[in-house]
Amino acid sequence: MSGNALVLNASFEPLNFVCWQKALQLLFQGKAEVVEESEMVVRTVRFTMKIPAVLRLLTYIPLTRKRNIIRFSRENIFLRDGFRCQYCKYRYSRGKLTLDHVIPVVQGGKKIWENIVTSCKECNQKKGGRTPAQAGIKLMQTPQRPNWLPKTLVQLGGKNSPDLFRKFIKYFSDQLDPESETELVFSEE
Repeated sequence: MSGNALVLNASFEPLNFVCWQKALQLLFQGKAEVVEESEMVVRTVRFTMKIPAVLRLLTYIPLTRKRNIIRFSRENIFLRDGFRCQYCKYRYSRGKLTLDHVIPVVQGGKKIWENIVTSCKECNQKKGGRTPAQAGIKLMQTPQRPNWLPKTLVQLGGKNSPDLFRKFIKYFSDQLDPESETELVFSEE
């Protein structure tokens, strides 16, 4: 089963896209209400229900404060490093990547932006519990805390835009032209 739901702020501003499981979680936790339903159905032993396509949060999230948060997470490190091993420089899929402490924990390394990099499994094993210099390998770039919030680009435009999403997004983006392909950017949660 696949499908995403558009999450709107309490003020109906588009915030994010979430998977259908997260949409149901927000609904059952009482954090959101259904604005539009999809045609997809989930069945349990006790009930059958349509999966939400558009949800509105019941509590307003101030967007100015949210933009300043750069969450330290595995996904954001992969995004910062462009899904490239910082040692061999090759691009890999998520499943073939690991996180590596530049200065290993056993040598006092900390779990911070400036000490964690994306690494393929082979390079991570080669480096082991040593620093890159001790292992005789070089970093592609020095890891830094990003000054931007990693984003997921969502293609929405005339042909790609689901009608259920488009009417909510169009209200906040007058640039959406039915004949063009427009990129809207939503933060990854």
